[in-house]
Amino acid sequence: MELTLTDYDHLRRPHRKVQGISAILLPYDGQGRMDEADFRHHLQRTRAAGLRCAVNMDTGYGDLLTPEEKLRVLGWTQELHAGQDWFAAGALPAVIEGSPAAAYARECARIAEHGGIPMIFPSAATAALDDDGLIAFFREVAQATPRFLAFELGKMFNPNGRIFSLRVLHALMEMPQCLGLKHSSLDRRTEMARMILRDRMRADFTVYTGNDLALDMIEFGSDYLLGLSTFAPEAFAARDRAWLEGRAEYLELRDAIQYLGWIGFRSPVPAYKHSAAIFLKMTGGLQWDETHPRAPRREPWDREALADAARRLLQVCPEAGQLAASAQ
Repeated sequence: MELTLTDYDHLRRPHRKVQGISAILLPYDGQGRMDEADFRHHLQRTRAAGLRCAVNMDTGYGDLLTPEEKLRVLGWTQELHAGQDWFAAGALPAVIEGSPAAAYARECARIAEHGGIPMIFPSAATAALDDDGLIAFFREVAQATPRFLAFELGKMFNPNGRIFSLRVLHALMEMPQCLGLKHSSLDRRTEMARMILRDRMRADFTVYTGNDLALDMIEFGSDYLLGLSTFAPEAFAARDRAWLEGRAEYLELRDAIQYLGWIGFRSPVPAYKHSAAIFLKMTGGLQWDETHPRAPRREPWDREALADAARRLLQVCPEAGQLAASAQ
């Protein structure tokens, strides 16, 4: 679908209450172990800022964790939520033998048992399906799972990622069990097409932008589920309030966060988790700036760029943290 600037203007929705979900970074300590204490602190901080949480996503190394580690994260998350609100969790079976849908349904059931809503994370098995096979897969998952979220993403995030065809999108919107879609193409026009289709087919279907390089997408009707928001949840919450209330501070907050996004999500994109850990330690949010032992890392000079982004962000949103002495 070819969009014009007039189409963008028609989609713009000022004073809209934005639904924000933050993909929570899973912290690691200096010995390469999951840091439970910092995870709990960071999840509570995110909830206190007013954002919902998503765990075992790409930001939480969901494709690198063992099944036992995922269950531990789910347990911590369930305990901290205490039934007060829902959270999302990546559903990705460790082993798929036989029917992919059956394997995913079992994973979804574990998440639901912990109070979460499953996010269907792509795998080699789903990547191998054609459109007919993918639609059949989602229908089988829907029969076994009362609520789930779909996830389309480009290969810059994950080699098994795919951007859905219109046929698949139509089918998903026709499934009442599918509450919405996280869209991560990093392309505005593709995302706009999803929102136009949503508005025509099913108004209660939520499109969560995953475009960390275009934070203005909330202006046009997208909600968000982002890894970037785990860097500074208070800044995202402040931006969302400013948009709802129509305050000019929205522009300053949006631009400062976007500068951080361009630095944190530079190529290779998967290394953004290390950027997040560096930034959070730098601003007082974590004790360590380590990642999963098998995750890609940033170059030493990234710290200087992230320190500059932190200074800019804290000028407009001081509550996002305090710069450590090493960053000044």
